[in-house]
Amino acid sequence: MLVVPLTAAAVVATACSAPGADQPSSGATSGSVSTQLGSEQITLEMYAETGFPLAKALTEEFTKQYPNVRFNVREDQFTVIVENAPRVLASDSAPDIIRLPTMVDLVKDGLLKNLDPYFTAYGWEKFPASQLVQLRVAEGGRPRGSGSLYGMGLGYSVTGVFYNKQLAQKVGMTQPPATVAEFEELLAKAKAAQVQPIMQFNKNTAGINFPHQALQNQFGDPAQIADWIFQKPGATFDTPAALKATQTIQRWAQAGYFPKDANAIDYTAMNGQFQQGGGLFMFNGDWESANLDKAMAGNVGFFLFPGEAPGAKHVAMSAPNTFGVGAKAKHPDAAAFFLNWVHTNDKAREICVKVGGSSPGGPPDLTLPPVTEGTVLAETLRAAAQLGAENGAVDFTANATGAIFASAITPEMQKLVAGQQNPEGYVKAVQAEYEKELSR
Repeated sequence: MLVVPLTAAAVVATACSAPGADQPSSGATSGSVSTQLGSEQITLEMYAETGFPLAKALTEEFTKQYPNVRFNVREDQFTVIVENAPRVLASDSAPDIIRLPTMVDLVKDGLLKNLDPYFTAYGWEKFPASQLVQLRVAEGGRPRGSGSLYGMGLGYSVTGVFYNKQLAQKVGMTQPPATVAEFEELLAKAKAAQVQPIMQFNKNTAGINFPHQALQNQFGDPAQIADWIFQKPGATFDTPAALKATQTIQRWAQAGYFPKDANAIDYTAMNGQFQQGGGLFMFNGDWESANLDKAMAGNVGFFLFPGEAPGAKHVAMSAPNTFGVGAKAKHPDAAAFFLNWVHTNDKAREICVKVGGSSPGGPPDLTLPPVTEGTVLAETLRAAAQLGAENGAVDFTANATGAIFASAITPEMQKLVAGQQNPEGYVKAVQAEYEKELSR
């Protein structure tokens, strides 16, 4: 059995934490809150994401431990939640707990509950600051990364590259690539051996944004990417790193390294095809570890995407599976109790690891549950610890604004891989949509 210690909150350290980000802002909401669950029979309304069993697994365990609390879990695709979240949170039947696509606009519109009182009441200052920095929003809605706390994670993810061990052996891969160039050499070898180099989805949402940002992270300063995602003044997507990443993606698409029908493959189909040997590599997150260990036992590995130079610091998209409490929640104290329980209860932490495939976060003195050596879950947890030790985590560019993923990144990436957009046009289109949204 392998135990990966959660030292320094490794998995969720960000590329640039705001000074004092572990403290509530001076404008923190005041008022008394209760940390007692009570014995009253209640039902918590939860709005969660389809296809990820962690939320339901946690709610079922919570009800086992606290039978007076039941959950009504509504699920939708992530893109539907992006569209529906403002309307759902503004309604008279607003959820107590909601999967947050992004926070800035929801905070600006007063639709999320400020969690600073719970931060104080539960002693969340014991959590490493880097664990919560992505969940902070300044007064007025921006920038993100500082100010008051508006969310918590149901698991803290890390992304990288899964690989099929049998196919890796077929193309002569004896160890994970140490540089971007070595990775590209493996792509060429796979293509020559008539093995699909990368199995990646790009329908509905831009799954090819995963390898795009993996490249962008390594081609420039990840702090610039974080500034753009956090909406810092003057930040831009139109950088040499983003352009070089886009040129690389275009080249990979033209070389056939992605499936020729990537724009017709959705997330579920990608996972199914990868599990059936349909690709050497798949860019994805540790949330798939448990599923892959079941479907490809002993035949799947994982590595953090490498840098341009040997020994370069790893940088990877890593973020909380973010949930918040609706401003109109009927049971906010119970919702906060649940969020604290997820981080501190032994069984809940075990579920986060074994079902969610990711670190449960929480106080750094709590160790992770043991996992079986030789599994891909053990590899992703090690990778998370390594990423934290290198302070190389950065949020997803898809989270920069409420609509950037649906309005720009997805359609422009689909056009790029279809040969209907060029790299310069892609970068400028994403930045133009970003500026449009910030000007509203």
